[in-house]
Amino acid sequence: MLLVDDDDAFRSVLAAELARMHFQVTAVATAAEALRQVVDHGPDVVLLDLRLPDVDGLEALRRIRQASPMTDVIMLTGHGSLDEAVESIRIGAFDYVTKPCPLDELDIRIRRALERQALRTRTTLLERGLTPPDLGSAFVGESPAFRQVMDVIERVAPTDSAVLITGETGTGKEMVAKLLHARSARRHRPFVVVECAALQETLLQSELFGHERGAFTGADRAKPGLFEVAHGGTIFLDEIGEVSLATQVKLLRVLDTSSFRHVGGTAEIHVDVRVLAATNRSLPDMVAQGAFREDLYYRLRTVELRLPALRDRRTDIDLLVRHFVRLMGERSAVRRHVGDAALDVLRQHDWPGNVRELMHVIEAATVVAEGPEIRPEHLSIHARRSPASEPAHQASTGRMPTLEEMERTHIERALEAAHGHRGHAASALGISERNLYRKLRSYGLLP
Repeated sequence: MLLVDDDDAFRSVLAAELARMHFQVTAVATAAEALRQVVDHGPDVVLLDLRLPDVDGLEALRRIRQASPMTDVIMLTGHGSLDEAVESIRIGAFDYVTKPCPLDELDIRIRRALERQALRTRTTLLERGLTPPDLGSAFVGESPAFRQVMDVIERVAPTDSAVLITGETGTGKEMVAKLLHARSARRHRPFVVVECAALQETLLQSELFGHERGAFTGADRAKPGLFEVAHGGTIFLDEIGEVSLATQVKLLRVLDTSSFRHVGGTAEIHVDVRVLAATNRSLPDMVAQGAFREDLYYRLRTVELRLPALRDRRTDIDLLVRHFVRLMGERSAVRRHVGDAALDVLRQHDWPGNVRELMHVIEAATVVAEGPEIRPEHLSIHARRSPASEPAHQASTGRMPTLEEMERTHIERALEAAHGHRGHAASALGISERNLYRKLRSYGLLP
């Protein structure tokens, strides 16, 4: 923080008080010194007196804003300079405070400026890092089921319609969401991913809608929600089937009114956000069981995109294999090709992990292959046989399954018995749902 005031006594006392409030403060007496500090150090906030000995305060404000547009300036004004204070806001000051400055009021103004900067920084990072390029070249296939999906994407991408993307784990639901965003008019605005299954209800609501300072234990400052961060862009609600009924009510309100309140807040916040959602669960079944709101389900699925499993588009396997081999070769500078015997094995596999599993198998084979040809023994799918075939396979090979393979198989069986409901599967396994989620992630069983 930079304090600019030519009154030595006032400057010394205020700098000491600000330091006591745990701000890092540099104090100077003139506009020329202030400008040097701004250029050299780029302070977050400048407290700028309207009356300076070398340059008028408004002119100093203009120069500071020109030198560092991201720095917020709070004007320190006398009782008779209200018109100038208002003019400073027009020029670009963040706020103004009347001298002598009540410390609690000054603290509020400073923290508001810092919170705005945090939001601005977060938004900039998200726009740079989470606004995906057009991934059209990553979509490979010629099968009728695949072409039908791509045709729907082409038609719905330019609209603002909510899209529900369904399909098994590993079919590429997040990639489809990114492609929908990249081919929309919102493509230069943020694309924000929310992993709904990764957070417990309170944290998920805080992430989605933000919270006010003191809203709950540990909320030592206000925080904007991801709906605010996604303003003008797209928010992708991954694993929407894992959201609690209480959070579903709030999501429905955002979809209906484009507005919400911070957790612990009362002010209405309006946003312009396109909502995409994905799940590998059957939402109609959940609606019938009372686990998912019917009105939210229909609101989310203005358009539904059902992604086919890889076993339902087997004619695309050869194309995908060549694509992944080429991709891994470009990444590692190691050239490989898949032999006919290995290709036959890949064609016959059921691919429970779908395209993601195929990609990981090719990546692993590219690494372990000794020569230019990928052979059947290089394919890790040998460790992924169906549970029914495991005993015979072990007897024929003499190999015991690893602990990791056994745990993965056990988890898959628990999920199958629970009809995909993770909460029930976690209870059956005797672990928390969060722990189950981490294991699913580590085994590549989540989209």
